Amino acid sequence: MDFKKFLPWIIGIVVIFIIYSWVKGINNTAVSFEQNINEAWGNVNTSYQRRNDLIGNLVNTVKGAADFEKSTLTAVIQARAKATAITVDPTNVTPEQLAAFNSAQSGVSSSLSRLLVSVEAYPDLKANKSFEKLQDELASTENQILTARTRFNDAVKPYNIHIKTFPNSLFAGLFGFKEKAYFQAVEGAEKPVEVKF
Repeated sequence: MDFKKFLPWIIGIVVIFIIYSWVKGINNTAVSFEQNINEAWGNVNTSYQRRNDLIGNLVNTVKGAADFEKSTLTAVIQARAKATAITVDPTNVTPEQLAAFNSAQSGVSSSLSRLLVSVEAYPDLKANKSFEKLQDELASTENQILTARTRFNDAVKPYNIHIKTFPNSLFAGLFGFKEKAYFQAVEGAEKPVEVKF
């Protein structure tokens, strides 16, 4: 049997197997990173959902104060409705989608802050144990949101690095992997907060 006759075929098969393994590794690693992003996005949504649930309870508690400013309550309810209407697909998250989501959630934070500040004028409401507990839970939830957003960005980074580095970038586009957006600070967050007494 002439071994040299089969040598080109053997080399060809080995080269094809190496290329296949390498491309499979690029794809499977990107899939794994993408699943981490999906999980992190689920945690972001869970944190925001918890806040929305607490806001509902908070609004119902505040409604009990008969002379409370209705416009402040309405602003919170409308901001919450707008924020829950925006959905983002973590497998195809774009900077524009994330900016719209971020803006809507910022509207909730802003209207909620106005609500909590205006409560200062209502000592009975401030002394309400249910309201006090809800305020504490909201503060805790805001911390959870910050943590979830940070972890989402931490999950996006290795994925983006993986699909954008050469030679992975040659194949990532063929498999449909696109760069993911990061959470950014809300526009105007770099300006100092004006405090009035």
